Amino acid sequence: MALVEKSGFENAGFHVSEARAGDYIALLKPRVMSLVVFTAFVGLVTAQSSINPFIGLFSILAIAVGAGASGALNMWYDADIDAVMSRTVSRPVPSGRVLAGEALAFGLFLSAFSVMALGLFANWLAAGLLAFTIFFYAVVYTMWLKRWTPQNIVIGGAAGAFPPMVGWAAATGQISVESVIQFLIIFLWTPPHFWALALFKAGDYERVGVPMMPNVAGEASTKRQMFVYALLVAVVGVLPSVFGEASVTYAVIAAGLGAGFVWYSWKVLRMPEEDRVMGPAKRLFAYSI
Repeated sequence: MALVEKSGFENAGFHVSEARAGDYIALLKPRVMSLVVFTAFVGLVTAQSSINPFIGLFSILAIAVGAGASGALNMWYDADIDAVMSRTVSRPVPSGRVLAGEALAFGLFLSAFSVMALGLFANWLAAGLLAFTIFFYAVVYTMWLKRWTPQNIVIGGAAGAFPPMVGWAAATGQISVESVIQFLIIFLWTPPHFWALALFKAGDYERVGVPMMPNVAGEASTKRQMFVYALLVAVVGVLPSVFGEASVTYAVIAAGLGAGFVWYSWKVLRMPEEDRVMGPAKRLFAYSI
């Protein structure tokens, strides 16, 4: 652990990490945050409300901070398994650049700040949804579902699907069928997206005892479920046009992208179980992003 003892704290037994600004930014999971910002922005814009541009901007910033808070809390709790898995071992907490207590305090502070800011800038329905999203990801998914059930990604995926509803609520002060459709697109997209990763990272999950679907139900069952979810995504993806939320152009593009998602999922379904390279799974994962 890359820790340094400062003389003023040495006798008291305190340790201060060598964390830099970049380490705290890494705690926020910026790549995940960018997706949250985008989907929340879509929810806010498609609501077609006369929201003040500055309120809209501050609302998106508050949602971004809330997403980062969720990431920090996730990294705090998962530091033990992150230290074992190849793709997460270099994260700030398991690598020792940020102390666990610092990550926890950082996440809690940002959680409270983001919820209060969104409530004051926009409305308290949006703030309540943001608070529930943070709680769902940090507690329901990270602390409970992730290590308990192979349906962890299916149920826990709701946390990543809430941002467009939060954006919609920030603009309108209510929840509508249109925002629920946006939620469903992301919710149904999450299992095939993440299980594609789990297929070629199954060894990592097995070592840390996380019951991902390929490790519990097997590769064949996982691939069948991925294909079914891909079909559902392709159908639900065009619903915004059906409900008048989006144009025909959107419907054509969404249908094309949905067809591509189904095609890549089909290639995974047909992938031989002895395929150790997992090329189709990696291509599906890349395409889903």
